[in-house]
Order: sequence, then structure tokens, then C-alpha cells
Amino acid sequence: MPQPDLDDLRAFVAIVNRRSFRKAADELGVSPSTLSHMMRVMEEKLGVRLLHRTTRSVAPTEAGEGFLRRIEPVLRELGAACEAVNGVGQQPGGLLRINTAEPTAHWLLQHAVPVFQARYPAVSLDLFVDNGLVDIVAGGFDAGVRLAEAVPQDMHLARFGAPVRFMPMASPAYLKEYGIPVVPDDLLGHRCIRMRMQSGKIYRWEFTRHGQAMALDVPGTLILNQVGLMVDAALAGQGIAYVPDTSARDHLAAGRLMPLLHEWCAPSSELALYYPGHRHVPAALRAFIDVLQEVFQPEAGQKRDGRRRAVDSA
Repeated sequence: MPQPDLDDLRAFVAIVNRRSFRKAADELGVSPSTLSHMMRVMEEKLGVRLLHRTTRSVAPTEAGEGFLRRIEPVLRELGAACEAVNGVGQQPGGLLRINTAEPTAHWLLQHAVPVFQARYPAVSLDLFVDNGLVDIVAGGFDAGVRLAEAVPQDMHLARFGAPVRFMPMASPAYLKEYGIPVVPDDLLGHRCIRMRMQSGKIYRWEFTRHGQAMALDVPGTLILNQVGLMVDAALAGQGIAYVPDTSARDHLAAGRLMPLLHEWCAPSSELALYYPGHRHVPAALRAFIDVLQEVFQPEAGQKRDGRRRAVDSA
């Protein structure tokens, strides 16, 4: 039986994914009439109808759905193999789009991004800040960076850095004037810098000790929606901020901010770069992962990169 060629198969996949001859034609750089002819010829070769066509829509038949499930992984692997061979001996290049939250973006810019850009000057790094957990596939991102515990289950991930600890902190001047809280309930008598989440809700500060967990709706007249601004406000003596230690590491080390209630603040999970598990890892993304794990290796203790199986609880 005559076999379809690779162009026919790629055209079929594009049509089904786009649900449109016109959109698939634009993607492939051919005319809709050419695609329609290719599909008719392929159906004749295979002896089965693959597509339902109307003047307004196109959709796979039952046979077409089954055919798509069989050929799409094969085409993906073929593309990955070609890309890998083509990239041998070449420096990574192109555009790399990474989605991350605001405090992590600052951390990456201070430590990992300078190393990456110096080592791979042909890569354009698009670091997009979004404090919500977004669908990186729908958003057109190559990868995202979040706490490992927040990464969707179907993603590959690469952990890096030490576990992140969320904790209250304040300036020495503030603590001298208002006192040092000893237990979480003491915060109810302090000026706290509250955080509004992307959902619109005010974040409740979470603590745990000896298996006892609690969440406080702390008082405060200053409400912000960015961790960096909360750190700035704490530095200015405006109150107590509850932020990840990574966002204020230099200030904590220099004594400009003082950590509070340390024994009530258990480490959360590490940060992780994550990407779709069904995709071949582009050379630029692999290079970025390597830089992350190299730069933060002393903190992490060892490299850990693999498919997400379970999520550690906070």
C-alpha cells in the first residue's frame, strides 16, 4: 500500500491541531487548496476518511483521531532527533521565554542570569514576571519557575537552590520601637505589612511548630501586592513583612532586617524550573537549567532533575 510522506503527515497534524485548513496553511506556508489536495491524496493512499470537512470547520474522524495519536509522538521524536543532530557543536541560540514570580525574578537576575548571558550570548532571554501560577503552554512559555510544591503534576522539573523559608522580618529600628514578637499571636499587636494575592484575597501568615499549624489574619494598614515592595517597606521601618528569605537574603546577612519567629517557620520546598513533559528540551532551555543548578549547587547539595512523581507538602 502506498505510504504518505512526511509532509503529508505534518500537514495532517497541523490541520487537526488548528481545526482549520487556512490556519494550518498559514503555519506551513502553503495554500489551503494545496493542503486540501494533500489530504485527499493521503486518504486515497490509506483507504480511509481521516477528516470531516464542512465549509466552516474541519475535524478528525474516529479513524483520524486514532491515526493522530499514533503519528504525533513519532513526528515529535523525529523533530527532536533532527534538532539534536543539528545542534551538535553549536552554541544554543534563539528566544527562551521563562515565566516566574516577582521575588524569584530578582534572585535570578542577581545570580543566574549574568552567568547565562555571558556564557550564551546568542540566546535572547525573555523573563516574564507573573505572580500567579499560569498555564505556561497556553502562554507560549518554554518553562516556568515556582516552588516545587506548586508545580503541576504533569510537568518535568529541575530543582535548584536550598529550601525556601517564608518568615516575618523587620528593621532593627522598628523592633526597637515596638518590641520583638515571641510567638505568632504577638503579631496581632504589631503593624504588619499585608499582601494582597492575585485573586484579590489578603494572604494569611502561616506558621507551624511541633506539628501545630496556624494561619493568622494579621493587622496592618499597609497592603502591597509585590514581595519586593514589602521588603522595601520593612527596610523603611513601616512594619513587619512576611516574605521568602531568598527575597531579602542580603538585607538579613547585613543586619538591615532581622528574622523573627524562626522556630515557627519551617522550610518549604526548593525552587524548580518546570516544562511540559511531552516536549523535547531545547538546547537553550537545557543550558539555562545547567546554569541554575551550577550556580545554586552549593545550596542544593546535589543536582536533582527528573519527572515529577509527587509533591512534598509545605
